[in-house]
Amino acid sequence: MSGLLAGKRLLVTGVITEASIAFSVARIAQEQGAMVVLAGYGRLSLVERIARRLPKPAAIVELDVTNPAHLRSLARRIGEHVAGLDGVVHSIGYAPPACLGGGFLDASWEDVATALHVSTYSLKSLTTACLPLMGPGASVVGLDFDGSRAWPVYDWMGVAKGGLEATSRYLARYLGHRGIRVNLVAAGPLRTTAAKSIPGFVEFEKSWTRRAPLGWNVTDHDAAGRACAALLSDWFPATTGEIVHVDGGFHAVGG
Repeated sequence: MSGLLAGKRLLVTGVITEASIAFSVARIAQEQGAMVVLAGYGRLSLVERIARRLPKPAAIVELDVTNPAHLRSLARRIGEHVAGLDGVVHSIGYAPPACLGGGFLDASWEDVATALHVSTYSLKSLTTACLPLMGPGASVVGLDFDGSRAWPVYDWMGVAKGGLEATSRYLARYLGHRGIRVNLVAAGPLRTTAAKSIPGFVEFEKSWTRRAPLGWNVTDHDAAGRACAALLSDWFPATTGEIVHVDGGFHAVGG
């Protein structure tokens, strides 16, 4: 077997449609020789249907990252399909409608708490749930959207992403002695199911298209998928706590 991820055993969360970044990660990982297990939430029949569009079959486990029972049993259930994990992809995020669209000052703590639990704390809970299956050289990669600034209409999801970035750094700190790397890929705006729930998302698209030095294609998920594959591979053995921007260079230039 050949490829950048030959022989790697990976858990990929967040495969909802073919237009999800996670689907591109799973597809590219399989093409590069990895064995992929998918984690799905809610309608598993939908995940199963999408999984059939991957180059190779992929086992599926159910996972609600807010369900302690799911997390406690996750390593055992994954272990029914693979003997261990060399990588975990966190592509999980959700914020109630009240947390988006300009209502930042009015969102309730209950709604904000949901956004932070699902979108931020889940990086820690997913990683620790998988720890029994991971050893030295393993890699955790999360999907991010630049949390260093306040974006229009992104509101509490932006706060959640800022927290995700901090969480990844602390995980990198506490898991480094185990030889486990933790990094994020901050992609530019892409047309995904999650993006459809963000009011005014089209303004993000227009801004990126105008300003990104390399240009930007909101329907091309491959660049982000390839970055994830690279971080899951052995080619970044001394990189952890990093945020790799895959945004056409938008983050590096002024308005």
